[in-house]
Amino acid sequence: MTLLQVDKIEVVYKRVITAVQGVTLSVAEKQIVALLGNNGAGKTTTLRAISGFLGLDDARVAEGAITFAGAPIANRPPHEISSRGVVLVPEREKVFPNLTVAENLAAPLARAGRSERRLDEQAYHFFPRLAQLRGLVAGLLSGGERQMLAIAGALMCRPRLLLVDELSLGLAPIAVRDLTSQLVSIRDELGIAILLVEQSATAALAIADYAYVMENGRVVLDGDRQRLQGHQDVQEFYLGQTKGERRSYRTVKQYRRSRRWYG
Repeated sequence: MTLLQVDKIEVVYKRVITAVQGVTLSVAEKQIVALLGNNGAGKTTTLRAISGFLGLDDARVAEGAITFAGAPIANRPPHEISSRGVVLVPEREKVFPNLTVAENLAAPLARAGRSERRLDEQAYHFFPRLAQLRGLVAGLLSGGERQMLAIAGALMCRPRLLLVDELSLGLAPIAVRDLTSQLVSIRDELGIAILLVEQSATAALAIADYAYVMENGRVVLDGDRQRLQGHQDVQEFYLGQTKGERRSYRTVKQYRRSRRWYG
């Protein structure tokens, strides 16, 4: 069953700058979907359009439609979209640095009670390291611990769809593996769908059921994990592999994309 449907959206900044053009994607119940692409491809803008945070940047969905659980949500305010069950873990400013870990987890809730205690236990279940650090000020956490806290805080909002922006940014590979493993556990145990925006195709395709590749504000390729991992251009330009060797995107002088990407 389709939970989120994004249909041919166009996002315009300051009424003149088109950042996303004709993007279509979907996320089913209990599915992990990755949105891949290099910096500036339009991934975060697409995520902001879904979560309602475009207004903070003087932008809006000018064309197309976004529906969640059958209801239209395009250009609705963030608090309304969040109340429907779409919760964003942003790329930056993930936690309140002057609050403790426990206070950060309590912040999304309107009031205390048995429900809060249950959610606390759930957050610590997925991220036991946070239970050890619950009295520590969040500003003293490592990057990986902050990302744990940001995801745990999002779980306190009881999401049906979790939007995660740049999970791996600035983190060591071992921390990324731990976090992606926990996302899979969250999906499996809670039945939460996840839309993961990532520059690291390696990290995202390790857990995604389906993925979309964006460039210059458009989706240029999509498919299940096996298709993208086996696609020659994805291997060369996103997984850094060619003829069995590691290869950096920056070493490629010209990107000759297959014409079938646009078919």
